[in-house]
Amino acid sequence: MSNRRQVRELALQMLYQLDARGEADLEQISATVQEAPFGHEVRKQATQLAEQAWAQRATADELASEVAPDWPTHRQPVVDRNLIRLAYHEMVSGRAPTAVAINEAIELAKSYSSERSPSFINGVLDRLARKLHEKPGAEGEADASAGPAAEPSTGDAWLDDAIKDKPDAE
Repeated sequence: MSNRRQVRELALQMLYQLDARGEADLEQISATVQEAPFGHEVRKQATQLAEQAWAQRATADELASEVAPDWPTHRQPVVDRNLIRLAYHEMVSGRAPTAVAINEAIELAKSYSSERSPSFINGVLDRLARKLHEKPGAEGEADASAGPAAEPSTGDAWLDDAIKDKPDAE
């Protein structure tokens, strides 16, 4: 496993704890990250990444809810919404190219979330990436045809399929 994957994995764990316990326990949550079996630099980068993604969660949540109105953030599994937050931060901060951020979120979903989560996360992040590229004043109109949005129907099909495939009531 690469150091970047380890950083994302540990950041996801920290985001999960922040989501469950709140910022009041930030010191304790940071202490648990320091006990993780990764190197010092991985733990340091993961803590920074998680804190930055957490700080942008309101914007990420709002945009994710816009592109998946049937699955607003409060209805998403905790892991899924934090993967979306993490990928959103990586995309807007330039920490990772859009395609990489989306792919990494999908791979983490395969390990840490439900069977349906990878397709849901792919659809939400694909639509989110398109929305970010459409913003007025965004540089490079050609960006809309690059990256994961190169096949327009794929992102919509994934999301539409995931939305239709709501959890059973039983």
